[in-house]
Amino acid sequence: MHFGYDEKTTALLAQASAFMDEHVYPAEPALHAELAQASRDDMWDIPASIADVRQKGKAAGLWNFFLPGEHAEYNGAGLTNLQYAPIAELTGRSIQLGPQAFNCAAPDTGNMEVLHMFGTPEQKEKYLGPLLAGEIRSAFAMTEPDVASSDATNVETSIVRDGGDYVINGRKFYITGAMNPNCQVFIVMGKTDPEADRHRQQSMILVDRDTPGVDVVRGMHVYGYQDRDHGGHAEVVFRDVRVPASNLIGEEGQGFAVAQARLGPGRIHHCMRAIGVAERALELMCVRVKERTAFGKPLANQGVVRDWIAESRVRIEQLRLLVLKTAWLMDTVGNRGAHTEIQAIKIATPDTVNWIIDKAVQAHGAAGVSQDTPLAEMWAGIRTLRLADGPDEVHKNSLAKAELGKH
Repeated sequence: MHFGYDEKTTALLAQASAFMDEHVYPAEPALHAELAQASRDDMWDIPASIADVRQKGKAAGLWNFFLPGEHAEYNGAGLTNLQYAPIAELTGRSIQLGPQAFNCAAPDTGNMEVLHMFGTPEQKEKYLGPLLAGEIRSAFAMTEPDVASSDATNVETSIVRDGGDYVINGRKFYITGAMNPNCQVFIVMGKTDPEADRHRQQSMILVDRDTPGVDVVRGMHVYGYQDRDHGGHAEVVFRDVRVPASNLIGEEGQGFAVAQARLGPGRIHHCMRAIGVAERALELMCVRVKERTAFGKPLANQGVVRDWIAESRVRIEQLRLLVLKTAWLMDTVGNRGAHTEIQAIKIATPDTVNWIIDKAVQAHGAAGVSQDTPLAEMWAGIRTLRLADGPDEVHKNSLAKAELGKH
């Protein structure tokens, strides 16, 4: 069992780390100032600091790390999941700018993976190419306000064949990235055959944002945050939206399978980045407690604070090893073979990282819940991951069933 990264990973990690030091971390104050100063009229405009780091990341060749395959059209950087893991973790240290800088931000990553795996040559040319080039952005429309979307078979949006077209009707919300003015396409999940087997009722289809009948109603808040840095989360209504039948992804009834193929890599990418968030939170906590004195001695000398720091380091190391094992399994036996581990990291990572951020907040006192540190927004974002890509309870239930099945 080897615990060191290979030469390719080590070299890319060094390049990415130097880029973060030179361009990403210094841009954080500018991004926060831009977001604070935006008016209602330009609220969803792409901040100049994000556009700048993206341009620099692309120029440096630090681009599309998440997608496998290289030296061919519509392929990525040629990394395995195991090679990408430490780079994704690094980007998580600056969660608003890091993934963006390398074109490795959700939901575009998952959408590009779908198009890469299931898209037709025409779909790849129209959508995947521009997404990989960073010329457009995208959104994934699955979650609905009127049903429990933790069970994807509950989705009620209808996708009905009408001659050479499909007609779409439905209401979605928390559609990440949809408020971004550069979001040009939605991948929409809905039902093409409500009478089929429950896992064969759904299909996915591409819908251009400017198609008549697409109504981006409003931006949704997340614990009061608007997440404007990556295009927010929107409520979107589809009213008699007509698109060509050629926009269907894969075959009718394949939507649930496509969703599972998309969510496997998405879940581990979130967990990889979350470890970077935890490292940044621990770093902030350590700096803070060495600067502050309470009851006659530095906070760093208080036993309870040292307990938080020690526990945080132990938990980060545990998470990292589990995520790396999962990445290795996905590379060697496939996503299905790594199903148990994918569920395990999805259960463990957000909850554990939230614990670490919470201790960092406590160590900062009032400043920890203010806009003067990234901790409050970190906490809100990671807490959301206990719902996104499937809530904890669904993963625990499935994982327990698999364990019981062994006996």
